[in-house]
Amino acid sequence: MGGVTSSMAAKLAFFPPNPPSYKVVKEGGTGMLMLAAFRQRENVQVVKFRTRRGTEVVGVYVEHPMAKSTILYSHGNAADIGQMYELFVELSEHLCVNLLGYDYSGYGQSSGKPSENNTYADIEAAYKYLEENYGTKQEDIILYGQSVGSGPTLDLAVRLPQLRAVVLHSPILSGLRVMYPVKRTYWFDIYKNIDKIPMVKCPVLVIHGTDDEVVDCSHGKQLWELCQQKYEPLWLQGGNHCNLEIYPEYLQHLKKFVSTIEKSPSQGLNFWRGIDRVQEARKSIDCFEAPRMSTDMRDKPRKSTDGKEILKFQGYKFSNVETLEKSRISFDYVERSRRNTEHNDKSRKSVDVHFGRARKSLDWLDRTRAR
Repeated sequence: MGGVTSSMAAKLAFFPPNPPSYKVVKEGGTGMLMLAAFRQRENVQVVKFRTRRGTEVVGVYVEHPMAKSTILYSHGNAADIGQMYELFVELSEHLCVNLLGYDYSGYGQSSGKPSENNTYADIEAAYKYLEENYGTKQEDIILYGQSVGSGPTLDLAVRLPQLRAVVLHSPILSGLRVMYPVKRTYWFDIYKNIDKIPMVKCPVLVIHGTDDEVVDCSHGKQLWELCQQKYEPLWLQGGNHCNLEIYPEYLQHLKKFVSTIEKSPSQGLNFWRGIDRVQEARKSIDCFEAPRMSTDMRDKPRKSTDGKEILKFQGYKFSNVETLEKSRISFDYVERSRRNTEHNDKSRKSVDVHFGRARKSLDWLDRTRAR
């Protein structure tokens, strides 16, 4: 069963850029690793580390001389660290943080194949690399998960009780819920963030675009509602799935968040005690829709993604339509299989009922003959 789940998840959820957007080369004089075609920076290191599942992961570590915190960045689907490189450098510079971004197994120049469990091993190895090579402490780390990256981010967050903070950027409730408004979690679903977010003990910032046609904004809103320690969310009016970084509010809100959590005395205290701030954050959600009675209530219908749209940001491109169509076809197959199974179960019950009645009639005839 586990092998089937892993195989299905890989087909549905993972679309690494092909070919990768970068190559790893060694500098002639020092033997240091570099990303080909990118200007070498003194504060940027290309690193490699192995996971517990045997994958060799490639990452980029950006150092800031005044940093108090370190961001561990899990990027979205259909991207790799070559496409994210300039953004990593800019975030480190503007937020005054160290940043480690990495490629999942099967992405970029990381070895292996993409799978849900491999991404969990990937982020775990990245976290250990920060600890062992840079002396980074758990309480100084901010986990940042974008889109599908919210899956490994929350999986690690629930296992780090002293974690500084979490940022969820266009996050998903779960893989299946991206396409279907299901009311419960199925065995074949992946990245069950809806079940994990209530167990995260640190402050959580949620950022989502209101016009996101890939992952509806309701995903971010429900996850924010389920947080233990809510930070004022950022709902970017008109923002879609891949362009939130171009909004001035994006960087402003992130800077405010990082500054606030770095001043927080202890993760053991209730981080968001200011009731006025909580009310302001809640109003920002209410302006779009009334609070949901249940986190499993049906989402509003998705907008059509039939019209092909290429999303661009800082020189890299994402085409989400093809990936959505592939996922939809696969899930349609699963849904039809499930319905056929339910139909067969009903038919089987009907047969059992009629068979039981027939057997009772035969028993009555046998007793009649015996008399």
